[in-house]
Order: sequence, then structure tokens, then C-alpha cells
Amino acid sequence: MEREIFQCRCCGHCCHGESTVSLTQEEVERIASHLGLSEAALLEQYLVRKGKRTEMKTVDGHCIFYGEDGLCSIHPVKPFHCRRWPLHPSILDDEGAWEAIRADCPGFSKQATYQEVCALVKKEAQ
Repeated sequence: MEREIFQCRCCGHCCHGESTVSLTQEEVERIASHLGLSEAALLEQYLVRKGKRTEMKTVDGHCIFYGEDGLCSIHPVKPFHCRRWPLHPSILDDEGAWEAIRADCPGFSKQATYQEVCALVKKEAQ
């Protein structure tokens, strides 16, 4: 039986910080539709432009869509980078990135090795 390497704990750690993920135009459209807003209203109320990037705003140190229940309020349409976190490709190139992500995410097994996590990241990317 394969040992569990990662299981999301729905803890919200990944929703906290001073920045969020970049959104594609398609993601902006999906979120606007999900919320029943125009893209302009979504941008005004929930998003921020940082140069050429569009991100979700942060409020009180977390993503604006982080709900009071500790869950994502736009879960059905949450951006790709949110869905794949913490299994980020940066892990493949830098064991230091893995250690930083592991330190912040309680979803990883304490026994998970760098090699096992790299294999999981590659598998999830397929």
C-alpha cells in the first residue's frame, strides 16, 4: 500500500500572506461569472493589478476569498495555482523551496521525502 505523502487539511495556511496568485483572463471571467459580477465590478471589489499581473486582494493578511469558515468562498472556480498548491513545480528545481513549503503546510506527511514529493508533483502535473 502506498504511503500517503500529502493530504490537504483545509487549514487555510496557503490562503494567508501579503500576496496571492496571478490570475489568467479565463480565471477572472470564471470568478466574475461565479459571483454574478461584471469583470469591472470584480476588479474593483476583489482584485488588484500589480503591473501586468492581476491578483486577488488580501484582507487582514489573507486572500479576500478566504471565508470565515476557513474555506475558499470561490472553491468551485478557484484559480489553477490555488488548486495545485502546495504541489508547486518550484519544488522540482530547489530542495530549499520544498523545505519552505513543507514548513508552512501541515498537509505533508512528516515522513515524506524530497524524492517522494518530487514524484508526486510530477504526477499531479500530468
